[in-house]
Amino acid sequence: MDEQAFDALFRTWYGPLVRYACSFTEGDQEEAEELVQDAFVKLWGQRSSIGVQHSIKAYLYRMVHNQALNRLRSSRVQERFVQHQTRQMENEFEHAHEVPELQQRVLNVLKNLPAQCRQVFELSRFEELKYREIAEQLGISVKTVETHMGKALRIMRQELAEYLTILTLMFHFIHF
Repeated sequence: MDEQAFDALFRTWYGPLVRYACSFTEGDQEEAEELVQDAFVKLWGQRSSIGVQHSIKAYLYRMVHNQALNRLRSSRVQERFVQHQTRQMENEFEHAHEVPELQQRVLNVLKNLPAQCRQVFELSRFEELKYREIAEQLGISVKTVETHMGKALRIMRQELAEYLTILTLMFHFIHF
């Protein structure tokens, strides 16, 4: 497939594929466009080995369908990871009142997070909102919420690493 053929294919099918992808993204136009763009990037990368048996239309729709399923699976795995990490941190912070210095450090780390990152973290952890609810409230995509949560947790783990070791040792001796 040459560039002109690819360009014609893109122009013909981009709009209909985005509308189709919206059915997987609960109407999130940006996410639907990302899915379709990812599918076209993949198509271009595999252009030399594509073996379309039936119709290019069916092939494109199947690619978008698979991209959506892959993103959904990835999103679920990432959400489970973030939830697991959050539970670990919450368990560690339950005993934070025993270490006043740690409390102050946690507050400082939260205060120094980027504004939207901190807002997402606080809505999730303190107000216990789901990612979809946070996305709607802030007018951003669920994927952006996931990105901010991952960033917040990563920063907190890095900034509080020395305390997490102490807390882990404390938990070890408390439980045995």
